[in-house]
Amino acid sequence: MEVSHAQPEMLLTFRRTGQRRYAVEARRTSFPDVEMNPAPGYDQCIPHDMMHLVVEAKLGLTRAVFGQLAAGGDAGTFHLNPQLQGTTRDLARLRRATKARGQKLLREGRDESVQSERATYICWNEWLARSQANEPRTIAQTMSQQAKQARKETPAKELRRLDETTLAEICRHLDELSSHWSRLNIGEAMTVRWPDLAVSVERK
Repeated sequence: MEVSHAQPEMLLTFRRTGQRRYAVEARRTSFPDVEMNPAPGYDQCIPHDMMHLVVEAKLGLTRAVFGQLAAGGDAGTFHLNPQLQGTTRDLARLRRATKARGQKLLREGRDESVQSERATYICWNEWLARSQANEPRTIAQTMSQQAKQARKETPAKELRRLDETTLAEICRHLDELSSHWSRLNIGEAMTVRWPDLAVSVERK
């Protein structure tokens, strides 16, 4: 039996910190802010974690990476924001509490995290294949066998959720976020709200 979880609002800031480097900060109303710096999977069109954000939001995954963050976890890779104020003892207590909650949510989210990985690869391939430009379509062709394998390994119930309407909506959001991200200079950032994916851009 599936358990339904509420989707607390959260702000994710993706910041270009250097050549082929970026960081992600999660600002949460009921839990301390956390960040991942540096973050993996930099791409000039759209970073890997931003793709996960879109896919998880549109599929309603509440215990994959970003659902865990919104629920107060650390997703195994985020750490307390170093700018947090407090005594050494208070901050140590906060770190322990965040880590403990993070471990609990990681256990709860094991299945959804695997689902997110499969779905994100499939959606990444679809997004590239639908591009108007030649280079992304060429990349999609090189990924086609892996994408077919990902579909083969994906349970039918999950594939049904990736219908044409959902894929089109995911691709539309990826287009929007990519258009902002690809124009950022080093030191600039964009913020995406979870789970509705509203965007704001911070420029110098």
